[in-house]
Amino acid sequence: MKKLLVLSLITFCFLFLFSFSVLAENGFGDDADKKGGTGVESKPVTLDNPLGKTAAGKDISPQELIGRIISAVLGIVGSLALAMFIYGGFTIMTAAGTAEKVEKGKQILIWAAIGLIIIFTSYALVNFVLTNVIKQAG
Repeated sequence: MKKLLVLSLITFCFLFLFSFSVLAENGFGDDADKKGGTGVESKPVTLDNPLGKTAAGKDISPQELIGRIISAVLGIVGSLALAMFIYGGFTIMTAAGTAEKVEKGKQILIWAAIGLIIIFTSYALVNFVLTNVIKQAG
């Protein structure tokens, strides 16, 4: 059992260590003289922006990305507020005169309205702050 464990450990180490070896070309081929003697062309190294580009073709800044995420989240929360309005109205409509259900429906509508006010206020605040941050950063 110990021999099997030692053998598997040695095999794992061997595969692990040699899996990182790189077999690269040295660049001293036939056309090495055409490239300044080293065989390697000097090109600038550039990376594309992983966030993508705007409609105008400029790179998206982190501020714009955060603004898009917050706008999407606020849109989802606004949809949930609409669903709560519908649920509150449905609760009142199906109460059939029961005071408990009517009061429950009113409370749902009141809290949905308060939530909607908070959503609109936060959207306006985020939009104002991000617009000013993007203008100052850019």
